[in-house]
Amino acid sequence: MKSVVSMFAVASAVHEDRLAQIDAIQAFPGVTWRAAAKPRFASEAPGASQRLCGVKDGWKERIALRVKHGQIHRPLLASNVEIAADFDSAEQWPQCAKTIGDIRDQSMCGCCWAFAGAEAASDRMCIATNASLLLPLSAQDVCFCAEDDGCSGGFVEQAFDYIRLHGAVTGSQYQSSGPFGTGMCSDFSLPHCHHHGSTDVDPYPSDCVSQSSPACPAKCDASASEEHANFANDKYSFDGGLASASGEEEIQQMIMAGGPVETAFTVYTDFEDYAGGIYQHVTGEEAGGHAVKMVGWGVENGVKYWKVANSWNP
Repeated sequence: MKSVVSMFAVASAVHEDRLAQIDAIQAFPGVTWRAAAKPRFASEAPGASQRLCGVKDGWKERIALRVKHGQIHRPLLASNVEIAADFDSAEQWPQCAKTIGDIRDQSMCGCCWAFAGAEAASDRMCIATNASLLLPLSAQDVCFCAEDDGCSGGFVEQAFDYIRLHGAVTGSQYQSSGPFGTGMCSDFSLPHCHHHGSTDVDPYPSDCVSQSSPACPAKCDASASEEHANFANDKYSFDGGLASASGEEEIQQMIMAGGPVETAFTVYTDFEDYAGGIYQHVTGEEAGGHAVKMVGWGVENGVKYWKVANSWNP
């Protein structure tokens, strides 16, 4: 009986405009995904995710300009590479599945650009070292040091620029949650946001309000282990430049060669109602630009899809 009451409490709080949007999605001919009111956005009108969409306008033009000037290179497309119909980075590199499957939470802060970059860099570092460096790079360091006000947004390549030039320390999720637990240098300091139904089974705040950017960390947390307690010595970076793939096959080859990558896309408000299947925009206005980690691809009922990791908590 308790679960029935909890379910009713969530359902009764759904905004009328969101209910209408869900009905429109479900009635759309040939829709390839399921729509439902998600607890994080249910009580608000469509567009509530706008605060989380932190990729600034002009990001495509910015990358194209840097490619033109030789600051970012385009990988050569290999003609002799066989691309499987289905690919999952965690299955391809099981020794790094712990970091590839680390689904983080950017709180109510628009630092998706830093999260996707820190996550993909963590994965690629693990893969490149055959898991000798199986560590989560700190979104706290990247988001609030690469940009003065990281919660107000950034650019998709900005995270990798920062990690390459300055290095990033290790960092777990809020209060050492997530698969890596305690001991990392600089954990994310903004709280998880309520997602998963009634608050009696979800300890995260249901009123997760818009967050302000904290100061760039300059020292490790008090909970850091001896191995990760020295901020300057805990920095991880990489040699070489940045690469940007474009087009289905080029992106697939980049992932197959080195692991997950960061990407950005335009969020429409119906994405807030995603509950499974292959998402395709059906209805709703633009909410903003959003960055995620791309980990693989596949085909379902003849429809191709990308598999991505979002940062709106597990």
